[in-house]
Amino acid sequence: MRAIDYARHNAEVRTIWDTYRRGAPIRVPMILGINPRYTTFDHPANPRATTFEQYFTDPEVMLTRQLEHQSWVRRHVPQDVEMGPPESGWEVYVDFQNSYEAGWFGCQIRYFDDEAPDTLPLLQREEDKNGIFDAGVPDPFAGGLMQRNWDFFEYFKNRQRDGFTWEGKPIADVRPAGMGTDGPLTVACNLRGASELYTDLATDPDYASRLLEFITEATIARIQAYWERLELPPKVQGYGFADDAIQSISIPMYRERVLPFHRRLVEALSAGGPHAIHLCGDAARYFPLLRDELEVYSFDTGFPIDFGSVRQQVGPQVEIKGGPAVTSLQTANPAQIREEVRNILASGIATGGRFILREANNLSPGISLENLWAMYDAVKEFGRYEEGVLCS
Repeated sequence: MRAIDYARHNAEVRTIWDTYRRGAPIRVPMILGINPRYTTFDHPANPRATTFEQYFTDPEVMLTRQLEHQSWVRRHVPQDVEMGPPESGWEVYVDFQNSYEAGWFGCQIRYFDDEAPDTLPLLQREEDKNGIFDAGVPDPFAGGLMQRNWDFFEYFKNRQRDGFTWEGKPIADVRPAGMGTDGPLTVACNLRGASELYTDLATDPDYASRLLEFITEATIARIQAYWERLELPPKVQGYGFADDAIQSISIPMYRERVLPFHRRLVEALSAGGPHAIHLCGDAARYFPLLRDELEVYSFDTGFPIDFGSVRQQVGPQVEIKGGPAVTSLQTANPAQIREEVRNILASGIATGGRFILREANNLSPGISLENLWAMYDAVKEFGRYEEGVLCS
């Protein structure tokens, strides 16, 4: 484990982000997508060997596991965020991983010994596929998994009000699940089954469109209900969402079958752009279209991706987040990771100062700290700007 001067690190981080946001970056920032999945399986940050089933079903277990995870990450994982004890306190949230939306619609959650939970399709059989329309939109606060969501949220809020502390720091913020979305096509794949849904798009487009519309309108209703309960504005400036499943369809099919529902999401929830999207997988071909049609100017990318080509396609004003694939981080050695980061930064992706280095996409269990430090050391070595130009 490396010794870290947290005060020095945090001061540098503030400068990195201040210059980045002003459009005059001094270095490419680096962030990592880390949630408790990374430290759950056979990890020192999980001393009780807490399982995801325990995590999903007991709010005190979820609270403790999250804080164990956050504390370990803050002490050991290098990235351009505050490290060490949180100055303002801990941020906790109800976390049902990527199961919360399908679980809201009634899908059964499956638990595994060595990977994150997922859900069983609810509409996979032909005789079942219209049942969701008969059932109607689930109650945002009591339907499926969302009853537990708000029960856990209130539990966390009560612990906050009672003066709970962890390592001498209070809870500063509490958030429920369900404030965002994994995207209508991805949720439709979870409900129907991916193979069945992609077949529907080709052979039963009326059904596919009906399902996508139902999911989109239900999602909007849920998010707006949550914002209202939390006394937040009815729309946000610059809405961000995901929809990884679009990587498996063509651009013409996307434009005809899915884009209208993405546009509906943005129009209902955004007060204006620019907007952001998270897309795992081979989805870079969509970036120019999403920029032009939905005013998306921030892309959180997956892999594979040709960074130089992407920058040429979208221009210097568009923010790109991306970097080594998680498969590389799992199998490569630190010298190889250093070289991969160097090549990414030399590709032209940093032109315009709108590139953020991160893993592609979300840290998997088993990725070593040595490889994460190799990323961070490399971005410090090769990711510095002089007069707006990357000097590698």
